Amino acid sequence: MRFRSSPYHPDIPLFLIFIPFISAFNYYLTYSNIQFGWFLLLTFTIDTTQGYLAWWAVRAIILYFDRKWPYETGGVKRIVVQFLITTLTGLFIISSTTEIVSLIAKGETAPLSFYLVDLFIIAIWFFVINGIYIGLYYYQKWKQSEERREEENRIKAGGLMVRHGRQDLMVNFEDLMGLFVDGEYVVASNLTGQKFYLNESLDKVERKLPSLYFFRLNRQYIVHRQLVMGFKRGENGKIDVMLGGNDNIPPVVPVSRTKAAAFKQWFRPE
Repeated sequence: MRFRSSPYHPDIPLFLIFIPFISAFNYYLTYSNIQFGWFLLLTFTIDTTQGYLAWWAVRAIILYFDRKWPYETGGVKRIVVQFLITTLTGLFIISSTTEIVSLIAKGETAPLSFYLVDLFIIAIWFFVINGIYIGLYYYQKWKQSEERREEENRIKAGGLMVRHGRQDLMVNFEDLMGLFVDGEYVVASNLTGQKFYLNESLDKVERKLPSLYFFRLNRQYIVHRQLVMGFKRGENGKIDVMLGGNDNIPPVVPVSRTKAAAFKQWFRPE
Protein backbone atom coordinates (compact mmCIF):
# COMPACT_ATOMS: atom_id res chain seq x y z
CA MET A 1 0.00 0.00 0.00
CA ARG A 2 1.37 3.41 -0.93
CA PHE A 3 1.69 6.11 1.68
CA ARG A 4 0.55 9.63 0.84
CA SER A 5 1.05 12.83 2.74
CA SER A 6 -2.35 14.19 1.65
CA PRO A 7 -5.69 12.53 0.86
CA TYR A 8 -6.13 15.10 -1.91
CA HIS A 9 -3.09 14.26 -4.03
CA PRO A 10 -2.51 15.60 -6.69
CA ASP A 11 -4.45 18.75 -5.75
CA ILE A 12 -1.48 21.14 -5.70
CA PRO A 13 -0.30 20.65 -9.31
CA LEU A 14 -3.95 20.46 -10.40
CA PHE A 15 -4.85 23.87 -8.95
CA LEU A 16 -1.59 25.49 -10.02
CA ILE A 17 -2.89 24.89 -13.55
CA PHE A 18 -6.61 25.25 -12.85
CA ILE A 19 -6.56 28.69 -11.19
CA PRO A 20 -5.06 30.57 -14.18
CA PHE A 21 -7.73 28.86 -16.28
CA ILE A 22 -10.40 30.15 -13.87
CA SER A 23 -8.98 33.68 -14.15
CA ALA A 24 -9.02 33.51 -17.94
CA PHE A 25 -12.57 32.13 -18.01
CA ASN A 26 -13.74 34.87 -15.65
CA TYR A 27 -12.33 37.45 -18.06
CA TYR A 28 -14.27 35.81 -20.87
CA LEU A 29 -17.51 35.93 -18.87
CA THR A 30 -17.03 39.46 -17.53
CA TYR A 31 -15.58 41.46 -20.42
CA SER A 32 -17.03 41.64 -23.94
CA ASN A 33 -14.05 43.43 -25.50
CA ILE A 34 -10.67 42.20 -24.26
CA GLN A 35 -7.63 44.18 -25.40
CA PHE A 36 -4.44 42.17 -25.32
CA GLY A 37 -1.40 43.99 -24.01
CA TRP A 38 0.81 44.60 -21.02
CA PHE A 39 -2.09 45.98 -18.93
CA LEU A 40 -4.11 42.78 -19.49
CA LEU A 41 -1.07 40.70 -18.56
CA LEU A 42 -0.59 42.74 -15.37
CA THR A 43 -4.23 42.49 -14.27
CA PHE A 44 -4.34 38.78 -15.16
CA THR A 45 -1.22 38.17 -13.04
CA ILE A 46 -2.72 40.05 -10.09
CA ASP A 47 -6.04 38.19 -10.36
CA THR A 48 -4.28 34.82 -10.62
CA THR A 49 -2.15 35.63 -7.56
CA GLN A 50 -5.32 36.53 -5.66
CA GLY A 51 -6.78 33.21 -6.76
CA TYR A 52 -3.75 31.32 -5.45
CA LEU A 53 -4.00 33.08 -2.06
CA ALA A 54 -7.72 32.33 -1.76
CA TRP A 55 -7.28 28.69 -2.85
CA TRP A 56 -4.45 28.13 -0.35
CA ALA A 57 -6.66 29.49 2.44
CA VAL A 58 -9.51 27.21 1.32
CA ARG A 59 -7.15 24.23 1.27
CA ALA A 60 -5.89 25.04 4.80
CA ILE A 61 -9.48 25.19 6.09
CA ILE A 62 -10.35 21.85 4.50
CA LEU A 63 -7.25 20.18 5.99
CA TYR A 64 -8.13 21.65 9.39
CA PHE A 65 -11.66 20.24 9.13
CA ASP A 66 -10.17 16.86 8.21
CA ARG A 67 -8.29 16.80 11.51
CA LYS A 68 -11.07 18.17 13.70
CA TRP A 69 -14.26 17.11 11.93
CA PRO A 70 -13.72 14.23 9.43
CA TYR A 71 -16.23 13.51 6.69
CA GLU A 72 -17.03 10.16 8.31
CA THR A 73 -18.28 11.83 11.51
CA GLY A 74 -19.47 15.15 10.11
CA GLY A 75 -21.50 13.88 7.17
CA VAL A 76 -23.63 16.35 5.24
CA LYS A 77 -23.36 18.98 7.98
CA ARG A 78 -19.56 19.01 7.61
CA ILE A 79 -19.86 19.48 3.86
CA VAL A 80 -22.38 22.35 4.18
CA VAL A 81 -20.32 24.16 6.82
CA GLN A 82 -17.16 23.64 4.75
CA PHE A 83 -18.84 25.11 1.66
CA LEU A 84 -19.99 28.18 3.57
CA ILE A 85 -16.77 28.93 5.49
CA THR A 86 -14.41 28.32 2.57
CA THR A 87 -16.55 30.37 0.19
CA LEU A 88 -16.84 33.30 2.61
CA THR A 89 -13.12 33.16 3.37
CA GLY A 90 -12.19 33.02 -0.29
CA LEU A 91 -14.50 35.91 -1.18
CA PHE A 92 -13.11 37.98 1.68
CA ILE A 93 -9.54 37.45 0.45
CA ILE A 94 -10.47 38.25 -3.15
CA SER A 95 -12.49 41.36 -2.25
CA SER A 96 -10.00 42.76 0.28
CA THR A 97 -7.00 42.30 -2.02
CA THR A 98 -8.98 43.80 -4.90
CA GLU A 99 -9.76 46.86 -2.80
CA ILE A 100 -6.09 47.23 -1.85
CA VAL A 101 -4.96 46.95 -5.48
CA SER A 102 -7.66 49.41 -6.61
CA LEU A 103 -6.66 51.97 -3.98
CA ILE A 104 -2.98 51.66 -4.89
CA ALA A 105 -3.49 51.74 -8.66
CA LYS A 106 -6.46 54.13 -9.01
CA GLY A 107 -6.78 55.84 -5.66
CA GLU A 108 -10.40 54.69 -5.36
CA THR A 109 -12.41 51.69 -4.22
CA ALA A 110 -13.45 48.86 -6.51
CA PRO A 111 -16.54 49.57 -8.67
CA LEU A 112 -19.97 48.32 -7.61
CA SER A 113 -20.03 45.95 -10.60
CA PHE A 114 -17.20 43.99 -8.97
CA TYR A 115 -19.47 43.09 -6.04
CA LEU A 116 -22.59 42.53 -8.15
CA VAL A 117 -21.04 40.50 -10.99
CA ASP A 118 -17.44 39.43 -10.38
CA LEU A 119 -17.85 38.18 -6.81
CA PHE A 120 -20.97 36.23 -7.78
CA ILE A 121 -19.03 34.39 -10.51
CA ILE A 122 -16.07 33.82 -8.17
CA ALA A 123 -18.40 32.38 -5.51
CA ILE A 124 -19.53 29.74 -8.01
CA TRP A 125 -15.89 28.77 -8.57
CA PHE A 126 -15.40 28.24 -4.84
CA PHE A 127 -18.28 25.76 -4.91
CA VAL A 128 -16.51 24.01 -7.81
CA ILE A 129 -13.23 23.93 -5.86
CA ASN A 130 -14.99 22.41 -2.85
CA GLY A 131 -16.61 19.83 -5.11
CA ILE A 132 -13.21 18.89 -6.52
CA TYR A 133 -11.76 18.42 -3.03
CA ILE A 134 -14.68 16.31 -1.86
CA GLY A 135 -14.43 14.23 -5.03
CA LEU A 136 -10.67 13.76 -4.58
CA TYR A 137 -11.18 12.69 -0.97
CA TYR A 138 -13.72 9.99 -1.76
CA TYR A 139 -11.76 8.89 -4.84
CA GLN A 140 -8.68 8.32 -2.68
CA LYS A 141 -10.83 6.46 -0.15
CA TRP A 142 -12.12 4.23 -2.95
CA LYS A 143 -8.57 3.60 -4.17
CA GLN A 144 -7.47 2.68 -0.65
CA SER A 145 -10.35 0.22 -0.32
CA GLU A 146 -9.39 -1.33 -3.66
CA GLU A 147 -5.77 -1.61 -2.51
CA ARG A 148 -6.91 -3.27 0.72
CA ARG A 149 -9.05 -5.71 -1.25
CA GLU A 150 -6.12 -6.58 -3.52
CA GLU A 151 -3.92 -6.94 -0.44
CA GLU A 152 -6.40 -9.34 1.14
CA ASN A 153 -6.51 -11.37 -2.07
CA ARG A 154 -2.71 -11.61 -2.11
CA ILE A 155 -2.68 -12.75 1.50
CA LYS A 156 -5.39 -15.33 0.76
CA ALA A 157 -3.22 -16.68 -2.06
CA GLY A 158 -0.88 -17.78 0.72
CA GLY A 159 2.40 -17.74 -1.13
CA LEU A 160 4.51 -17.19 -4.22
CA MET A 161 4.71 -19.74 -7.03
CA VAL A 162 8.33 -20.55 -7.91
CA ARG A 163 10.17 -23.07 -10.04
CA HIS A 164 12.65 -25.51 -8.56
CA GLY A 165 14.18 -27.69 -11.23
CA ARG A 166 11.23 -29.26 -13.01
CA GLN A 167 8.88 -28.57 -10.13
CA ASP A 168 6.47 -25.69 -9.60
CA LEU A 169 6.35 -25.02 -5.87
CA MET A 170 4.32 -22.70 -3.67
CA VAL A 171 6.50 -20.93 -1.10
CA ASN A 172 4.38 -19.61 1.77
CA PHE A 173 4.74 -15.91 2.51
CA GLU A 174 5.75 -16.80 6.09
CA ASP A 175 8.67 -18.86 4.74
CA LEU A 176 9.75 -16.36 2.10
CA MET A 177 12.41 -14.19 3.73
CA GLY A 178 13.23 -11.97 0.81
CA LEU A 179 13.98 -11.51 -2.87
CA PHE A 180 16.98 -9.97 -4.56
CA VAL A 181 18.49 -9.38 -7.97
CA ASP A 182 21.40 -11.64 -8.95
CA GLY A 183 22.69 -10.73 -12.38
CA GLU A 184 19.82 -11.21 -14.84
CA TYR A 185 17.68 -13.20 -12.41
CA VAL A 186 15.45 -12.50 -9.44
CA VAL A 187 16.15 -14.87 -6.57
CA ALA A 188 13.73 -15.80 -3.79
CA SER A 189 15.17 -17.05 -0.50
CA ASN A 190 13.25 -19.03 2.13
CA LEU A 191 13.77 -19.62 5.86
CA THR A 192 16.43 -22.30 5.36
CA GLY A 193 18.39 -20.19 2.86
CA GLN A 194 17.24 -22.20 -0.15
CA LYS A 195 17.23 -20.15 -3.34
CA PHE A 196 14.68 -20.14 -6.15
CA TYR A 197 15.42 -18.42 -9.44
CA LEU A 198 12.49 -16.56 -11.02
CA ASN A 199 11.91 -15.52 -14.61
CA GLU A 200 9.99 -12.36 -13.71
CA SER A 201 11.37 -8.93 -12.91
CA LEU A 202 11.48 -7.67 -9.34
CA ASP A 203 8.80 -5.11 -10.25
CA LYS A 204 6.37 -7.83 -11.35
CA VAL A 205 7.10 -10.02 -8.33
CA GLU A 206 6.58 -7.05 -6.00
CA ARG A 207 2.99 -6.65 -7.22
CA LYS A 208 2.24 -10.24 -6.13
CA LEU A 209 3.48 -9.75 -2.57
CA PRO A 210 1.33 -8.43 0.30
CA SER A 211 2.77 -5.11 1.46
CA LEU A 212 1.72 -5.99 5.00
CA TYR A 213 4.60 -8.50 5.05
CA PHE A 214 7.05 -7.27 2.42
CA PHE A 215 8.82 -4.00 1.69
CA ARG A 216 11.03 -3.08 -1.25
CA LEU A 217 14.14 -1.44 0.17
CA ASN A 218 15.72 -0.45 -3.12
CA ARG A 219 16.17 -1.67 -6.69
CA GLN A 220 17.79 -4.90 -5.54
CA TYR A 221 16.05 -6.09 -2.37
CA ILE A 222 12.58 -6.93 -1.10
CA VAL A 223 12.48 -8.25 2.46
CA HIS A 224 9.95 -9.88 4.76
CA ARG A 225 9.00 -8.05 7.94
CA GLN A 226 10.35 -10.82 10.19
CA LEU A 227 13.79 -10.39 8.61
CA VAL A 228 13.98 -6.72 9.68
CA MET A 229 15.69 -6.09 13.03
CA GLY A 230 15.61 -2.31 12.89
CA PHE A 231 17.31 0.62 11.21
CA LYS A 232 19.87 3.31 11.86
CA ARG A 233 19.81 6.84 10.53
CA GLY A 234 22.38 7.95 8.00
CA GLU A 235 23.18 11.25 6.32
CA ASN A 236 20.74 13.43 4.37
CA GLY A 237 17.68 11.52 5.55
CA LYS A 238 18.92 8.12 4.41
CA ILE A 239 18.65 5.04 6.62
CA ASP A 240 20.43 1.68 6.87
CA VAL A 241 18.04 -1.21 7.47
CA MET A 242 19.47 -3.97 9.66
CA LEU A 243 18.53 -7.50 8.67
CA GLY A 244 19.17 -10.87 10.25
CA GLY A 245 18.46 -14.55 9.77
CA ASN A 246 19.29 -15.09 6.09
CA ASP A 247 22.74 -15.66 4.61
CA ASN A 248 21.64 -14.73 1.08
CA ILE A 249 20.75 -11.15 2.02
CA PRO A 250 23.33 -8.75 3.49
CA PRO A 251 22.96 -7.71 7.15
CA VAL A 252 22.63 -4.00 6.23
CA VAL A 253 20.82 -2.59 3.20
CA PRO A 254 20.73 1.18 2.50
CA VAL A 255 17.41 2.90 1.85
CA SER A 256 17.21 6.24 0.07
CA ARG A 257 15.80 9.41 1.60
CA THR A 258 12.75 9.24 -0.67
CA LYS A 259 11.84 5.76 0.63
CA ALA A 260 12.90 6.19 4.25
CA ALA A 261 9.62 7.72 5.46
CA ALA A 262 7.53 5.00 3.82
CA PHE A 263 9.74 2.32 5.36
CA LYS A 264 9.39 3.80 8.86
CA GLN A 265 5.62 3.91 8.51
CA TRP A 266 5.57 0.31 7.26
CA PHE A 267 7.97 -0.93 9.98
CA ARG A 268 6.21 0.77 12.89
CA PRO A 269 2.71 1.83 11.78
CA GLU A 270 0.93 4.21 14.12
